[in-house]
Amino acid sequence: MKTQAVAFSPLTHIVSFVKLSFILFLCRRFSESSDKGWFRSLFVHKVDARKDAHSNLLSKKETSNLYKIQFHNVKPECLEAYNSLEAEVQKRLHEDQDYPCEVVGSWNTWYGEQDQAVHLWRYRGGYPALTDCLQKLRTNKEYLEFRKERAKMLLSRRNELLLEFSFWNEPLPRQGPNLYEMRTYYLKPGTMIEWGNRWARAIKHRQENNEAVGGFFTQIGQLYVVHHLWAYESLQSREETRNSAWRKEGWDVNVYYTVPLLRSMESRIMIPTKSSPLQ
Repeated sequence: MKTQAVAFSPLTHIVSFVKLSFILFLCRRFSESSDKGWFRSLFVHKVDARKDAHSNLLSKKETSNLYKIQFHNVKPECLEAYNSLEAEVQKRLHEDQDYPCEVVGSWNTWYGEQDQAVHLWRYRGGYPALTDCLQKLRTNKEYLEFRKERAKMLLSRRNELLLEFSFWNEPLPRQGPNLYEMRTYYLKPGTMIEWGNRWARAIKHRQENNEAVGGFFTQIGQLYVVHHLWAYESLQSREETRNSAWRKEGWDVNVYYTVPLLRSMESRIMIPTKSSPLQ
C-alpha cells in the first residue's frame, strides 16, 4: 500500500506563519497592558499589596513596649568580674524610677558563642522612653565610669531594637532553675508577615509546658531577624518538649511552610545570671 504524500504550497506556509505571529502579538499586547493579564499570570507570582508596615501589623497594640537586646563578647578571664559589674549597674537602673527601662533577663551563653553575655531590656513607652533614658545616661557620671570599666573587659558588642509579636506572651519574671534557649531566625526580606501569620496559629502547640517566654522581631540592627525565647528545666526537658510538638496536629504544617522563608538560623543555650529576673 502506497502512502500518499501531502503537499503544502508556499502560500500555506505564509498563512500559517502570519496566524502564529498575530497570536503572539495579541498575547504580548494583552499581557503588557495589565499586570493581571492571563498571559503574564502564568509566569509572575502575584503578591497582594501591603496595607501597612509589618511592625504595625504584627506587634502588640495594647502596649508600647520597645525592647533592646545586647550581645557582649567578653574576654574569658573577665567574665566573672563582668557579671558582677553588670549586675550592680542593672540593679541601680532597674530600681531607679527616673529611668524608664527595666532589665527583662541576663544570661551567659552555655552552648553557642562562648564567653558571651546576653541582656534583654524593656522600655515601657517605646522610642520616647528609650530617648529619655539615653539622654539621662549621657550625663550620669557613675554610668559613664561603668562604661569605661566595662570596655576593658569586652572583645566586641552589638545590639538590636526589637518589637514583640502580638501573639506571644510578654516575658515576665519566673523562678528557676531554668535553662533558656534563644532561637534566632534570619528571614528572607519580605517574608515577615507570612512568618507571623504561621506562628500565630502554631504557638499554641508550644505553650503547654510554659516554655514560651517571648517572641521578637528586629526594628533596628540587622533586619528581618526573629528571636524566640524558650525556658526549660533541663536539656532533657527541652528534647521531650520539642518532640511532643511533632505529635500535635498542625505543627508539621507550620514547619513545612516556614522553613522556605529562612536564610539561616541558630540556637544558643543560655544560663541566667544571678541577678536576672528570668531564672
